Amino acid sequence: MAALLAANEGHASAYGADAISARVVEQIRATFEAPEAAVFLVGTGTAANALILATLTPPWGTVFCTPMAHINEDECNAPEFFTGGAKLTLVPSPHAKLTPGALDRAIAAEGTRGVHGPARGPVSLTQATEKGTIYTVEELRAICDLAHGYGLPVHLDGARFANALVRLGCTPAEMTWKAGIDAVSFGGSKNGLLGVEAVVFFDPAKADEFAFRRKRGGHLFSKHRYLAAQMGAYLQGGLWLDMARAANARADRLAEGLRNLPGVTLAWEPQANLMFFRAPRRMHRHLLDAGASYYVWDGDPQAGDPEAPLMARLVCDWSTTEAEVDKFLSLAFAPG
Repeated sequence: MAALLAANEGHASAYGADAISARVVEQIRATFEAPEAAVFLVGTGTAANALILATLTPPWGTVFCTPMAHINEDECNAPEFFTGGAKLTLVPSPHAKLTPGALDRAIAAEGTRGVHGPARGPVSLTQATEKGTIYTVEELRAICDLAHGYGLPVHLDGARFANALVRLGCTPAEMTWKAGIDAVSFGGSKNGLLGVEAVVFFDPAKADEFAFRRKRGGHLFSKHRYLAAQMGAYLQGGLWLDMARAANARADRLAEGLRNLPGVTLAWEPQANLMFFRAPRRMHRHLLDAGASYYVWDGDPQAGDPEAPLMARLVCDWSTTEAEVDKFLSLAFAPG
């Protein structure tokens, strides 16, 4: 917020031709150890993902992703719209992670019918995944090697990029281009920013269309410096990493507490700052009535068998405190 106020002083050129925007491009390149990378800022993660995929995919192509991928479940067909009609090929994915074997079978099954079927297009991964699991660097490299063996680029949806990075203890370069990633949606909004995501193409030749697609898609802001100011403050002094570590730490405390609650199970092993858990309806009802705020995914918490297990999602952000986690757990332990 302080950076936004500072950006509001004086006058600046529009559409990214300002000093703050130029500085942020260099910050991102330095962060990824990629001095030649093409860098763009957009306002939302959906725009970042959809516009990258549109740049990498012809309208007659297909994108390979998991059934749980945000681009499949939560973006209102934006990838299909911005690509001009490309489809998504959903690859069976345990723990919300693509595996080389399943991906190989899916790629081999597409692109074999000529004009009667879709052409093979990019592979899209999410790090951390939509279920809170994380690809190791070795797993990312194996998938990228497979995709590149077919001549296909790889997109990384990094909405929770920072949370995965600090968990793995690697560098941004190691988790992206050094593993074979061609383009990344570098998330900020899910790690404390008001609203900005960075798009990074590690091979600038693959980004020729993106500037036009961003403008056509309504994401070239005239007052671009307000996007850049957020991202600049985010990267300055490692703030983005500190916020991710704080969120992960609170999630670890929450997950450990949930494991000790009777009748509660974790659907996937939490590795980032979000988790899914099953608990009796009566517990959800008690928590929600007491003021907790979270999504219950598979049933009405207020009506039905009080012992029926319902799935729910919990997320800890950078501002979540230990006291808030402990209060939630104490309420869950005594559901009335």
